[in-house]
Order: sequence, then structure tokens, then C-alpha cells
Amino acid sequence: MKNYLIVGGSSGIGKSIVEELKNDSDKNIWATYNTSTDRNWVNDEKYIHMDVTSNEYNIQSLPDTLDGLVYCPGTIRLKPFDRIKPEDFIDDYQIQLLGAVKVVQQLLPKLKKVQHASVVFFSTVAVSQGFKFHSLVSASKGAVEGLTKALAAEYAPAIRFNCIAPSLTNTPLAASMLNTEAKIDSNGNRHPLKRIGNPKDIADMAVFLLSEKASWITGQVLHVDGGISTINI
Repeated sequence: MKNYLIVGGSSGIGKSIVEELKNDSDKNIWATYNTSTDRNWVNDEKYIHMDVTSNEYNIQSLPDTLDGLVYCPGTIRLKPFDRIKPEDFIDDYQIQLLGAVKVVQQLLPKLKKVQHASVVFFSTVAVSQGFKFHSLVSASKGAVEGLTKALAAEYAPAIRFNCIAPSLTNTPLAASMLNTEAKIDSNGNRHPLKRIGNPKDIADMAVFLLSEKASWITGQVLHVDGGISTINI
């Protein structure tokens, strides 16, 4: 049996990853939650509390080995740059970057005990595209992309590190941008594929990157974004 931990697996994309992974009977799944109450205590996944901004994590209940780790926590705070305080950038980095750093550092011993473990981070299409009002998320997620490539180099060939960069996806995190049908349609039409993403679109890529089917992929930032990062129509 292979063991997987989904940090932030109680809602949105993280929850969808848990649901996709548990379709395979040869996997043991652990997931974390913080403030979310949207949890299904069913089948094989085990939920543990984790505040990624803390320095103390409850990882005692995790197995001795981990075949895969996905770090999902994030924020989307869109505002004009001149209204952002430096402290806001620090807060964003605490969740998006430093949380990932601390989680990986604590779990490295478990990842090193298996052959070809896989770690998946999340970025955003805004890093490569330069959207207005996205300076907070672009700065911290840009750092995540750099971390992905550095760790992929440092831990090859034992551990693969990859990063998914989605466009706007219909999750609780994006609720304020998608709270009307008009907003959903407008944002969908900006994409060449004429719709916004859903959690399963992103989860399918994460599950692929965790699998042996992606055994020759590391250090990559993969765009799952309805074509918006590469196609002009």
C-alpha cells in the first residue's frame, strides 16, 4: 500500500484530490484541515488538524513512509498595489511559501524512505501572465515555482517535485469572484476553452503527477488553465 498526504484536503482542489485518490484501493490517504468544516470522514482517508502557519504540526499519526505529498493551502487577495501593506506580503508568504517549506522539511524523512516519492505544489497562471491586482499572490506563488525547481534539482532522483499553475477555478477560495452566473460566464469566456476550471480538472493533474505515469517528470510548472497562458483568440 502506498501512503499519501494531502495538506489542505478538506475543501476545494484538495478535497477533490482526496476523492480521486481514494478511487484506487492500493492507497492509504491522509489529509489535513484547519478551519474548514467541509470534511467527509469516510472510507480510508484520515483527517488531522494542521495550521500551516504554526511551527508545531500534528504528524504523529502519519505513517513512517510517504509516497506522495500535495500542498494545497493558499489565498487569493486581489487589491491595488498601493493599498497593500508590506505585512500583507509577509502574511501571504507565511501560507503560500513558508507553510510549504515547513511541511516538506518535517516530512522529508518519510519521503526519503521510499523510492521515487512525489511532491506537488500549487502556483497560479497569474505568475506568468502578469494580471493587475495580483501582486500578492503572484509574488508568493512565484517563489513557490522557484522552490519547486530548486528542490527538484536537490533531491533528484529520489524525490520528484512539480508545481501546478491553474487559472481561475470554481472553489470556495474563489467564491467572491464567482458568486453570480454573470461572473462565471464572464470569467469563463476569457479562456480559450470558454469555461472556468473545476476542482477535478486540477485534481486529475495532481493525481497524475503523484503516479508512476509521471515518473520522468520533475521540476516542472504545469499550466492547467483552459489555454489562457498560451493561446490568444
